[in-house]
Amino acid sequence: MESAYRWPWPAILAAMVVIVAGMRAAAGLLEPFLLAIFISIVCAPAVAALRNRGCPEALAVSGVMAALILFMAAAAVAVGASVNGFLRALPGYREVLDERLAGVYAWLADHGMNVEEGMLAEQLDPGMMMNLAGQVAGHFGSVLGNLFLVLLTVAFVLLEASRFPAKLQASMGDAGAGLSAFKRFATGVNQYLAIKSLVSLATGALVTLWMWWLEVDYPLLWGALAFLFNYIPNIGSFLAAIPACLLAFVLHGTGLALVAAAGFAVINTVMGSLLEPRLMGRSLGLSTLVVFLSMVFWGWVLGPVGMVLSVPLTMILRIALESRDDTRWLAVLLGPEVREWKAGRGAEESGELSP
Repeated sequence: MESAYRWPWPAILAAMVVIVAGMRAAAGLLEPFLLAIFISIVCAPAVAALRNRGCPEALAVSGVMAALILFMAAAAVAVGASVNGFLRALPGYREVLDERLAGVYAWLADHGMNVEEGMLAEQLDPGMMMNLAGQVAGHFGSVLGNLFLVLLTVAFVLLEASRFPAKLQASMGDAGAGLSAFKRFATGVNQYLAIKSLVSLATGALVTLWMWWLEVDYPLLWGALAFLFNYIPNIGSFLAAIPACLLAFVLHGTGLALVAAAGFAVINTVMGSLLEPRLMGRSLGLSTLVVFLSMVFWGWVLGPVGMVLSVPLTMILRIALESRDDTRWLAVLLGPEVREWKAGRGAEESGELSP
């Protein structure tokens, strides 16, 4: 029986402030656990597929965990070496970048466009983006340094995932609507994160090959950043491209930097605008304003890890809101366009698309 009592909005807002403050204070503890939950959701479909083929649960989880350990260990070794090498070489890159920018300022001055170098450097420092790339990659490296805790949490979450629906059904009794809403939520989250991770992995691989072919140093680092920032729609691909193109400018000049930027544009257009919506099946996007605000908010709460996980966390919130009739209006406000949401809901209700 549903309670008639409704929490007043001031109390809800006050509780949210306390929760956010607690999350920010415990960011160091939350980061590895949020990362573990994120990885668990991505790996859950693989475990389910093995179980559907008759594989015992323990063996299915063990097989997925073995593959995950091999993948993460190889990625940590390869990307970690690139991060360390880039951070050591960063001061030299910045010196060359300043010299090349001085040449650009001189060329602009010769063509009647006087630019105040000091003022421009204060307002827009290109070298800052190169520093940011190293800091983000280094921060993820430090989080993954606690790899044992992350992997142990993933294993326990995967083992518990298959039992949770039965526990929920037993606890809710005949509350079929609540169980149905949870199933829609879980299916939506699994679908979104699994497809987004596959597309992000493909994007990172293509960027790595492109940077390697252009002979830009540390191509694995730029591929890893493209993989991570691809979880942030629209803004993320732009942020991942800036430091890689700046390094191409430092090493090979303006022409090759423009070629590198064109390659990023083609890769992200094909993967993000053509392939990903086709795989998603229906609109699961967020408005550009919500993407930007979520990146700022989660980045402030959890640091660089929060920036990368900002859109997945907000998407999970949107899917949860969309799974209930009384909160669906909030999901519409978070979404991109009303007509896209209506089209997706109409197809879902007619049975053409899975929830």
